[in-house]
Amino acid sequence: MLLMSSVAASTAAYGQQSAKPPIIGFLVAGSPASHGAWVAAFAQRLSELGWTDGRNIKIEYRWAAGDIPQTKKYANEFVQQKVDAIVTSAFGVDAAKEATSTIPIVSAAFGDIVAKGFAKSLARPGGNVTGLSIEPVELSSKRLELVRDIIPNVRRLAALVNTHILGQQEVVAIRTASVKLNIDANVFDVQTAEDIEAAMATLAGRTDALYVFSEPLTNANKDKIIEAATAAKIPTIFGFREFVDAGGLISYGPNFIDLFVRAAEFTDKILRGAKPADLPLQQPVRYDLIINLKAAKALGLSISETVLTRADEVIE
Repeated sequence: MLLMSSVAASTAAYGQQSAKPPIIGFLVAGSPASHGAWVAAFAQRLSELGWTDGRNIKIEYRWAAGDIPQTKKYANEFVQQKVDAIVTSAFGVDAAKEATSTIPIVSAAFGDIVAKGFAKSLARPGGNVTGLSIEPVELSSKRLELVRDIIPNVRRLAALVNTHILGQQEVVAIRTASVKLNIDANVFDVQTAEDIEAAMATLAGRTDALYVFSEPLTNANKDKIIEAATAAKIPTIFGFREFVDAGGLISYGPNFIDLFVRAAEFTDKILRGAKPADLPLQQPVRYDLIINLKAAKALGLSISETVLTRADEVIE
């Protein structure tokens, strides 16, 4: 609510200005509840770099809440509005790239931008997309290894994956890693909230752990996922720490506050005249392992001291 109030106030202040500052279209893939802290970190860093919303820049926020058709609609609106740059993440990058090949697009967090064909290379993107690129396939193997370390007797794994956003790469990565660990993986393709609800309804007594690939759709539905998994006594692993803050067991992945802060630095360079084609893509440098001991206790799960010492944060 504080973020939205700030946005409203800054927009009103902008209306009192006579000059026309550049406009940033911020296409938020999630909701204020799921992405608000990340967006606030972006705005704070941009302010530190000299860009104050409502004074010398205008930021138009659109919250897609994991809704792909709505994401595409917002991207097209920004193009029609002729914004100076679009900042977004996840499927928002797809939607923005589909909508424009000329307006600069800053990725705050996306899978493999080069593999997707949105850039020629990390060093020389060559197009209108730059920002932060993540290697999600490599992370899948590490997360499954964590599952094995925390739950040594795990034999069955259920996974929620939105292939509309991730394609089949993530599915292949999960299956490959699970075979190596002698785990039977049951992958559910979830593209709507209804898909998630249907998948969760089938898991009680049928899986030893739940792997949730964290992206805007699952993030927007994290409370329902955690509530169902907790009721069924299923340990969970996620990619975003916000899932663990909401009651999930463990998360391992990039620090998204850091990614959105760095996205502000890309945006600053573009506002000062740099071309996205010439700005090298960057990758995450901070990865966090978060463990929720309260969730472990509720599950009757004992986590070894060896694993706990590896954690960046333990919630007690």
